[in-house]
Amino acid sequence: MRKGVFTVIKYIQPVKAESADGLVAQVYTQIKQDFGALVEPFTLHSPSPKLLAGAWIACRESELAGNVRRDIKEAVAATVSTINQCPYCIDAHTIMLNATGKRSVAHAISNENYNNISDPKMREVVKWALATRSPGSEILLAPPFSQSDAPEIIGTAVFFHYIDRMVSVLLSETPLPSNRHWLKNTLKLTASIFFSRAIRRSKPLGNSLKLLPEANLPTDLNWAKTNPTIAGAFARFAAIIDEVGTHSLPEKVRNCVQKNVQAWNGENSGLSQQWVEQAISEFDDASKTAARLSLLTSLAPYQVDEGIVLAFRRYSPEDDKLLRALAWASFTVARRIGTWLYAPE
Repeated sequence: MRKGVFTVIKYIQPVKAESADGLVAQVYTQIKQDFGALVEPFTLHSPSPKLLAGAWIACRESELAGNVRRDIKEAVAATVSTINQCPYCIDAHTIMLNATGKRSVAHAISNENYNNISDPKMREVVKWALATRSPGSEILLAPPFSQSDAPEIIGTAVFFHYIDRMVSVLLSETPLPSNRHWLKNTLKLTASIFFSRAIRRSKPLGNSLKLLPEANLPTDLNWAKTNPTIAGAFARFAAIIDEVGTHSLPEKVRNCVQKNVQAWNGENSGLSQQWVEQAISEFDDASKTAARLSLLTSLAPYQVDEGIVLAFRRYSPEDDKLLRALAWASFTVARRIGTWLYAPE
């Protein structure tokens, strides 16, 4: 934990900026240039360089670059984080909304007063983001944005359904120096001034794609196919996720998680873990620890505690193994959510 800073990365040791080389150094350079700082939701991926690159590419090309207004995509990021109960990401992306000049929108999302958003387009997109865990809802079937804007907006939502889970497990509750409510507004405004220059900086489309080789876009990510940059970004990320999943989790564990994710329709699982224990009852001890971690990360990340992580590390002690298991589980459910989201006809 950095002195005087509230945020801490738990369970793993990220690569420090001064120690970075190779692919990690290349990604870190882009993050500092385009995001404005080396923030923990990116650096926590650094024990697995290709995973770091994949996450950065998916985020940069959907949320940071493109033709859709940045404030709209930041509102999507913050709103998705509210339904995923990720306080770190709510704080982080209402800070970024402040940096775009949309302080009233940031305040409305922080306080879940969505009807107080005066911009009708912004308000409708926020309502769409709130519905992204409600498959078949009317607003998902008739989204409030154009077909050309859809890949950027859907891509931002899908990425945040991924990153919220990673952050819930691996980070503390806020990126701010204090979590005291009476200090938060002042701290957020101060942080937004720091990031405002990076938000205004030009970001050429596709500049991050060179970090990883081309890959085929899986059919469950077809929402991206009309935008070659977004398609290229998520195809690369999906390829890396598939690779790290194969190397970090047994096939029977992955099949168990996929079966449960396919049966899930966005509902909260509650506090009971009986469903998890039932799903893994026939596994050996090593597979049980991996499946328990993966199932909870995908469908109930707020239940992943130190005991769950330490049990997994008893059989897989390396940082990159833990990181890869978490990433595979998180993106598996994000991909599922993406199949519920549609571009307008």
